[in-house]
Amino acid sequence: MTRLDRYTIKKILATFFYVVLILVAIITVIDITEKIEKFVVNDLSQRQILGYYADFVPWIAGLISPITVFIAIVYVTSRMAAHTEIIAILSSGVSFRRLLVPYMISATIIASLSFYLNGWIIPKSNQERLVFEMQYFKKGNLGTRTNIHMQLEPNVMLFIQFFNNQTNTGTQFSLERFRDNKLIEKLSAENIKWDSAKQKWTLRFYTKKKVDTLFTLRQTALGFEPRVWGESLDTTLAITPKDFEAIERGYDGMTIDELNRHIEKMRFRGSTGVETYEVEKHIRFATPFTIFVLVFMGAIVSSRKSRGGTGFQIALGFMLSFVFILFFTMTRTFAETGSLSPFLAAWLPNGVFAIISLFLYKYVPR
Repeated sequence: MTRLDRYTIKKILATFFYVVLILVAIITVIDITEKIEKFVVNDLSQRQILGYYADFVPWIAGLISPITVFIAIVYVTSRMAAHTEIIAILSSGVSFRRLLVPYMISATIIASLSFYLNGWIIPKSNQERLVFEMQYFKKGNLGTRTNIHMQLEPNVMLFIQFFNNQTNTGTQFSLERFRDNKLIEKLSAENIKWDSAKQKWTLRFYTKKKVDTLFTLRQTALGFEPRVWGESLDTTLAITPKDFEAIERGYDGMTIDELNRHIEKMRFRGSTGVETYEVEKHIRFATPFTIFVLVFMGAIVSSRKSRGGTGFQIALGFMLSFVFILFFTMTRTFAETGSLSPFLAAWLPNGVFAIISLFLYKYVPR
């Protein structure tokens, strides 16, 4: 590694962290102004607010890292071009391809750090942030879920017409077991409530049909009764109220390993909305490559000395960042609605911008 490489890497990394710091500070100030009334209404202490933003800041920093690295690259490269440093380097016999080496080393450092933090570290702090937001900002959103269908185990299906996450109660509950696509057993109840002390579910006004090893039925001298009903029954199911929580962006609080397990569980249960979690999983893996693509494009679009100066090229960088975010948001929305594969949603923006970058590479200074 040459002295020029070390100089370029130092400039890129320093600018990247500076841009992250500035943008995070701006976003945090805006967020505080939007939530200050909620802080007052909920009578939150200074310690609680600072604790919330201690979790909020890493999340925002991880979220904007691909765009900030692009802006940093455009700034550093345009400054070098404005001071004719790039022309001088190329005139000394260094090819543009060789000039990109410190850029790619910087991208590797940032991408590796981003992948590790977004995959395993930031989700841990996000768990506390999400709980805080649900408790103080989105009290009604824990709320209710309707028409819940899920598979608890092979051939065992659960249905709850209405479930309240705040009281942990549901109505019109049924649990059905099938064999060879035929219903053979059914447990139904007008109400179901979670007993946190017993860690069990309590059914009210229940009816049980046929014998099943899942349930304890009353036995007579003639054997098990084909139908049993009663006022109250405690039972253990392979679910807890947490499985019914509809937390907005709940995937933010999951590591990559937890995301994989959650997706498998949702698929097994036949839950809706699994596409949202699959998109997030693919985005976690695609983001490091996004950084490489944006570093490559940023170096190309800002390597020529512009009549508009550094300011024009930085503005161009912001515009391209906006286009990338818009394209990325569109593909994610299509995937979450089932119109596009989650894999394509995460990787298509990378592919399109990589192709554009390769096309622009033909016009770099030689």
